[in-house]
Formats: sequence, structure tokens, C-alpha cells
Amino acid sequence: MPSDPSFRLYNTLTNTVEPVVPREPGHLRFYACGPTVYAYAHIGNFRSFLTADLILRTAQALGWRTTYVTNITDVGHLTEDDLSDPSGEDRMMKALRSKEGQRFANIWDLARFYTQALLEDWRTLNLREPDVRPRATEHVAQQIRAIEQLVRQGHAYETRQGVYFHVPSFPDYGKLSGNREAGQLDRAVRDVVVDPEKRDPRDFALWKKDEKHLMQWYSPWGWGFPGWHIECSVMAMAYLGEELDLHTGGEDNIFPHHECEIAQSESLTGRPFARHWVHTRFLQVEGEKMSKSAGNFFTVRELVRPEHEGGRGVDPLALRMALIAGHYRQPYNFTLQTLKASLKHVERFREAAANVEAALEAGRPGEDRLGSRLEALYTQALAALCDDLNTPEAIARTLEGTRLILGFKEHLNAASARSARAWMERMNALLGILAPEHEAPPAHAPDPFAEQVEALLREREAARKARDFARADALRDELTALGIEVMDTPEGPRWRKKTRL
Repeated sequence: MPSDPSFRLYNTLTNTVEPVVPREPGHLRFYACGPTVYAYAHIGNFRSFLTADLILRTAQALGWRTTYVTNITDVGHLTEDDLSDPSGEDRMMKALRSKEGQRFANIWDLARFYTQALLEDWRTLNLREPDVRPRATEHVAQQIRAIEQLVRQGHAYETRQGVYFHVPSFPDYGKLSGNREAGQLDRAVRDVVVDPEKRDPRDFALWKKDEKHLMQWYSPWGWGFPGWHIECSVMAMAYLGEELDLHTGGEDNIFPHHECEIAQSESLTGRPFARHWVHTRFLQVEGEKMSKSAGNFFTVRELVRPEHEGGRGVDPLALRMALIAGHYRQPYNFTLQTLKASLKHVERFREAAANVEAALEAGRPGEDRLGSRLEALYTQALAALCDDLNTPEAIARTLEGTRLILGFKEHLNAASARSARAWMERMNALLGILAPEHEAPPAHAPDPFAEQVEALLREREAARKARDFARADALRDELTALGIEVMDTPEGPRWRKKTRL
């Protein structure tokens, strides 16, 4: 089978960096494990989603066709998900009983609300839309049929509590995580659901019988709901076929979730489920595990919302840049200092873009002095991403090109400006950090804070024109006290809200 060695990624299955080889040359079909929509997604979730987004962008930059599927889990994800067959309760039901969940009429409303919030955050961080975003609750019939087939094949069996996949029926169980020995697996599942009818403590649930669950469906085994693992197998194969080119997720998905996906999928089809497995390492915040108790737990919307709406006013592009600044395969320490540095870089991107547009409008004649140098930097950035998503190197080339453009300042001619604009558009398509790719949501109401700032700026301009500099300085101090930075330009004053970091 022909391979394209130009795009190489680490494969967790083989523990090597190797070429991505689509079954159909030039057409990448891949699946990314999406969120469970019981709360706002946090920045650790989005670190994993961004890895999938960069894979998508790199493949498209190479001219490949892509079919990208990422799911919504809205049922079946239990709280102790580090176990192959967890006890605990469904995360959706637990969320409904929480203080935040009390505002929802039912569990379906909760799922809809947090799904919509996810989509908003997705666009805010410049992630490209998948071709399909299936929901687990919309694919229950397919899951039931898959479980029935596993039972018929002898890979699954029924008890009074549910239907279980019988791990010993799949000898390759553990090939992804390395947990192959029965003793290792017994230790890994020591706190699993207690069901005296289970044939092996390692067996995991495909269907949970539960007539009290708030989300339940009728099946050949009675009322209940599907397990988390079967959902992704069914949804992935429904839209990508029995063999996936690539499957992504966070490192916490390796065991048990992806291990269980492999076992049930390959038992169903007799074929390899996914050729390439890519996993993103955990994110820390200021050197510590992110947790609400530590006060370092950040959701996307908490960071990017304006201060007057209860947020921190972080530029979404700066947040995206900070989250991809570290290599996906290394543990990443997210710090506010990194975020500040990313904000300065994004401001430089905007300054360069403004200079380019001004030069195009001026139409100064002259030969292109930037095109070939910028093209070389784009080639280097793409090569970096093709080398196991080396984002630090790709970002460095982006900053180098930005410095080149800014170095021309007012001497940028039209030909160079056209090359610069084209380069910035291509770099943004590659990394998504130079400009938003989604339309901003429509304004629902005037922003009273912005109106207050604009009124003070107009009064300050009037004072300056009247040469009342004492009054102008007092107004500037008032703006500074509001957290506003004023930049006087030949076109008039501009302002921005200082980020509270």
C-alpha cells in the first residue's frame, strides 16, 4: 500500500513516530473523542481537541481530503472512568443534581445547554467544524444492534445487572496500553462494579439495566442505557467505516476507554479498528494539576469573557496560541505568564495585518521583497507540523515572518504587501492563531461598558483639541482606572481592555 511519508505522527499502538497512511491515498478519515456535556469544557479538554484540529489543518494543507468525526457523549459516562467497568453514577445525572444543574427542567435540557456552550467555545478558539458531530443518544439503536451481535459471537453475555464484554474472548486486549497480563488488569479494575454473575472481573459493561436512570431505552435486555465504550465504537464506524485511519484523544483515554473500543470493535468486524492512535498529554496549570479546590481550574468562557461579564478578558487567539505552544506529546504547564506572552504575539500579528492593509490601500509601487522569504517560512512551518505536530517550531516561524513584515513599517510596497497578506492567510489556515475564522456572534444588546469608554474618549479628544491638557490627562487617568489602555494614533485614539491575569 502506498504511503505518504510527509506527515508523521507518534502512534501509541506501535510506540513510534511513523507516517500517517490513509487506506484511501490522500483521504484521511479520523475520529476524535469528544466531551461529555455535563459542564462547561475546561482548557485541558480543549488541549486534546486542539491536537485533532491541528491534524485536520495539516492534512488539509497537504491537499488531502478529510473526513473528521468527533462525538458528543450525552449518556453513559460514569464517574469512575479510570476503570474499565466503573461503578459510580452517570455524570449527566450527577450534574443535574448539582447546584448548577438545579436550573434545568430535566436532563435533556442540561445536555442541550452544555452542548451549545461547547459549540460556542469551539468556535471561539478557532477550531474547525467536524464533518459529523454525532450524539450518543441519537445512536442507541445502532449500539443495541452491535451489542446483540457481540452476544451472538460469544464475545458478550447477559447478567441480571447488564450485558458485559468478556475480555478473555479477545486475546489482544491490552495491546494499546500495554496492560496485557491478567494480573495487571485485575489490579487496574480492582474497584469495578460488583456483579456476582460477571465471568471475569475485567469484563466491562456494554449495557446497564436501570429502570431508574433518567435517560433509558428499551432493549432486548430490558430498560437501561449503553456503556460509554460502545458509544464511540458505534459512532466512529457509522461515519468512517470499519477501519479508521486515525483516532485521537487525551492520554487518559488510552486505558480503559480506547482499549475497550479496540476490543469490541475488532471483535465485531475481525479487522483492525484504527491504524494510528494519537494521544495528548495532560495539561497542568502553574505546575499543578488543574482542580477547582486548587483555584486553578479554568474554562474557556471564564477566560475569554469580558471582565464586566465576570470573565478575565483574555483574547481567544492568545488562549489558543498558549494552549498549542507546547508539544502535544509532552506534559504542558499552562501559566498566566505564557498567556501574557501569547497576547503580545497576537497583538503583533494584528499590527502586521494593519500595516499590510494600509500598504495595499496606499498602492506604493515596487518589487516584491518579501514573497520568497515568507514562502520559505511557510514551508518550514508546514514541515514542522508534519514532523509529529511540532507546534513550537511552527509558531517560531510564524513570529519570524511577522517580524519581517513589521520591519518594513511604512516602506511596505503593494507587491510585498500582497505577498504578506497571502502568507498570513496561509499561516492562519495552518495554525489558527492570526485571525478569527468564525463570524462573531451577533450583538444582542449595546455594551454599556464600551459606551462608557467611548464617551470618555470623545470627551478627552475634545479637551485635547481645546488644549485643556489637564482635563485630558484626568480623563486618561479615569480610563486607566477602568483598566483601559489608550493608544493615540494618527487616525485617532484606539483602546483595549487590559487582560486581568
